[in-house]
Amino acid sequence: MARKKKKRNHEEHIDESWLVPYADILTLLLALFIVLFASSSIDSKKFNSMSNYFNQVFTGGSGVMDFPSTTQMDNADSLERGGSGKTEREELSHIQGKVNTYIENKELNDKLGTSLTDEGLLVTIRDNVLFESGAADVGKENQQIAKDISKLLVMNPPRSIVISGHTDNLPIKTNQFDSNWDLSVMRAVNFMKILLENDNLDPEWFSAKGFGEFKPVASNKTAEGRAKNRRVEILIVPRTNVDE
Repeated sequence: MARKKKKRNHEEHIDESWLVPYADILTLLLALFIVLFASSSIDSKKFNSMSNYFNQVFTGGSGVMDFPSTTQMDNADSLERGGSGKTEREELSHIQGKVNTYIENKELNDKLGTSLTDEGLLVTIRDNVLFESGAADVGKENQQIAKDISKLLVMNPPRSIVISGHTDNLPIKTNQFDSNWDLSVMRAVNFMKILLENDNLDPEWFSAKGFGEFKPVASNKTAEGRAKNRRVEILIVPRTNVDE
């Protein structure tokens, strides 16, 4: 009886120490599949960051909790981008200061304005600064403003610049324009052409868009609101966005 009892106790205490390395192996395999899956849909810069983390698991890690989460890797990547992003924002802020100085010197505060947005530096110009009502050609008396602005757009290094035209929602149909969309596009293009008369600006960095009445910044129910919606905008895109 004593021998049978001893044998039963021995069977009930099987050595399970092999489970620890086995669990680590499974974790590393899972991490490998996660990295391979993620690398198929992210850029090389982020993949290199993830690879470095993965390499640390093999060389310095000791278990399941040593492998960083995807959130940790995203944060590290954001910090890396954040350094250049901060510098770029400072550069755009400097350009904004030059534009604001020009606006103040020319006493155009009620006609031109600037703002730093997530998309870049936005310069807004009321349509009556450049165009006659219903017209898309920049008036001769206003072309100097466009030429002055072109000088402010000479940057080193250069950045992509998007010129966009906007109107209010009052319908237009003339021999020249079938809709506000047509009018907004031609205003953007014609304004851009004057900017590009400056030989220091490369046309490669410019593009023009027309949004018609579909991107209002104020209510079209009042004359004041419609006046704000009739505008040309210059968007100076951050270099970080262009590189990505």
